[in-house]
Amino acid sequence: MRFLADSMLGKLTRWLRMLGHDTTYANHLDDKTLAKMAKAEERVLLTRDLELYRLAKARQVQVFLVEERSKSEQLAALSQRFNLALQLDPNSSRCPRCNGKISTARKDSICAKIPSATARVYDEFWECLNCKKIYWQGAHWKKITETLRAARMILEK
Repeated sequence: MRFLADSMLGKLTRWLRMLGHDTTYANHLDDKTLAKMAKAEERVLLTRDLELYRLAKARQVQVFLVEERSKSEQLAALSQRFNLALQLDPNSSRCPRCNGKISTARKDSICAKIPSATARVYDEFWECLNCKKIYWQGAHWKKITETLRAARMILEK
């Protein structure tokens, strides 16, 4: 699924990218430009702005109004509307920072780019093919999986 998120949805953008969805974040464009861009690039426009939602609808742009507050609620709503899987697979994830594709990285090839303590503790790494950021399932992984679990629980209600 391809999304275009407005300036109010930067954190949600990162989550969608981690879940493997090509998501553009536009934090500097006016409403008309956002609607035009979403339509031209065949992306679903995500917004918290009711005025932008109405404008996009009037222009036959596929748009979703994100009304939920928490990340779990937002992810659950998107999953329900677009049938998104709420499972993180690093092998199909995109870079949360730049939206580039990530690929498995050999530990010996990235050791110079990560803290030595990280290299001692972890064995699996991924690198963004675009911005070269290195990822691993560090301490933050528990919070990520808890957020996704909470989103799945919302859907089960």
